[in-house]
Formats: sequence, structure tokens, C-alpha cells
Amino acid sequence: MIKVLIADDESLARLRLQRILEKRTDVQVIGEAKNGVEAVQMAHRSLPDVVLMDVCMPEMDGLEATEKIARMVPPPVVIFCTAYDDFALRAFDVRAFAYLLKPIKEEELDIALRRATQPTRAQLSDPGVTNRRYLCSKTHRGYKLVPVEQIRLLQAEQKYVVAHTPEGQSVLATTLKEIEKEFSHLFVRIHRGALVARDAIAGVGYYEGHLSVKLRDIDEEPLVSRRLEPRLRRLLPKL
Repeated sequence: MIKVLIADDESLARLRLQRILEKRTDVQVIGEAKNGVEAVQMAHRSLPDVVLMDVCMPEMDGLEATEKIARMVPPPVVIFCTAYDDFALRAFDVRAFAYLLKPIKEEELDIALRRATQPTRAQLSDPGVTNRRYLCSKTHRGYKLVPVEQIRLLQAEQKYVVAHTPEGQSVLATTLKEIEKEFSHLFVRIHRGALVARDAIAGVGYYEGHLSVKLRDIDEEPLVSRRLEPRLRRLLPKL
């Protein structure tokens, strides 16, 4: 049974989420909070698996509440349900799992709940790893969610990080150091300015005397620094 806490200052919004969730036999709504303060208190008291969190609420907004909830051990998954799309980047900075825009569609919420409560292989072997499945990218059309599992290569470029996936490139407003710390179970550093997905390594090659990494589904073949080459060679037999 998935224990869900709803946090929204609008009673109609809480009622809509309640009606969507009551159709599922595997979900139990364990409480409703009208502001961020109540959400934090109820999360510590009731220990939900998932918190459906609004952004703009009185006393304490959803972003601050999520930041406090993220310190719980283990933390519940937070899915933002909001009418505002301009908070997405900050939401993922505080470890939100997903960001849904109102009016919340039943299908989108079902997908988010299924993904949020389905452990990855890394989580099964190490319950302490992050439960985030997406990174946030800002584009000229707004915000886009980039599935972490699709990222093959991450390269630092000035103040940003470029994520390479089979679908193309996305600019992330974060640092390689932050990504490496949070997703060390998924990525390995091969250069001061590059991380590669462990599961995407298809082989190695050489370019002008430097070791390079061949990656599945993308054409980029990043170089390995001489300092990190021994580490990669030790890792290869385990992949």
C-alpha cells in the first residue's frame, strides 16, 4: 500500500487529488495539509511514501517544505502538483521527483506514482541512493525533464552541464560535482569535465594517444584524462 500525503492550500485541489487517488486500490491517503508547515509536521508524524505538494502555500511554501522533508531518513518522494511552471528548476534543486501542472491529469499522476514507487536496481542494492529519476533542463519553450536513465554523457561547458541522450542534448543548470555526488551509482568521471553512464559504456578506443570511451546510442566519444585512466581500466571488467 502506497501511503500518500496531500499538501495544498486549496480545498478543491485537495478534493480533486483525493478523487483521483481513491480509484486506486494500492493507495491510501493518510492526511491532507493546508500549508507547508502542516506538510512537514504530518510527514514526520505519518511517514508517507509520497507527498503531493503544491508550491504556493501560506506560512511555508512547498519548496521550503520539500527541502525540510528531504532531510528525513528515508525521505518520502515529493511530486509537485502546481499551477505554475516557473518553479520547476527550483523544485528539482530541492530533490523533487516529478513536477505536474494543474489541472492534474489522472494518467500523468498514475505514471508519476508508478515510477516513484518502483525501486531501481541501484536502490534495491543500496537503499540510501537518490530516488530522483529526472534532471531539469530549461529551454526556449520552458522546462523539460530529462530522464536520468537516458543520459549517456555529461559534459561541463562554462556555467552549465550538457546532457547527451539518444534524443539529443539538453542544458542543465547544475554542476558535474553535484550530479556525481547524487548519482555516483550511475555515472563515472573520466575527465575533469565529463561523466559517462556506467551502463552506456560499449568499449574504449584511442584518439591521438588518449584513451576514449565508446557509448551506446550516441556518436560522441569523450576522451579520458591520463589521471583517471587507471580508474576506468579497473572498472571496465565489472561492467
